[in-house]
Amino acid sequence: MKVCKGDIVRSQNGRDKGKSLFVAEVDGEFLVLVDGKSRKVEHPKRKKEKHCMFLVREDSRVAEKLRSGERVNNSDIRKALAAFRNNAQAGQTETGEVE
Repeated sequence: MKVCKGDIVRSQNGRDKGKSLFVAEVDGEFLVLVDGKSRKVEHPKRKKEKHCMFLVREDSRVAEKLRSGERVNNSDIRKALAAFRNNAQAGQTETGEVE
């Protein structure tokens, strides 16, 4: 599946291994990732797509803002990721791999 802006991915390599992050931009083979805490909107993480695993195409307000290019707050990103993690723990999401 092709990763797009607003999707949630999990880092598979590096210091942030296992973290869930929002895709803020797609730049060729690189993804620009934010989590609102260690990787803020002002200083996102640039990571190769092959080092991330696609988790879900998110339909939250934060994902819509990222897709449309609107300004997003770090606190909104943190809240959306926390809600995603809570839903994942309840078994309501499916995981897949990045192609």
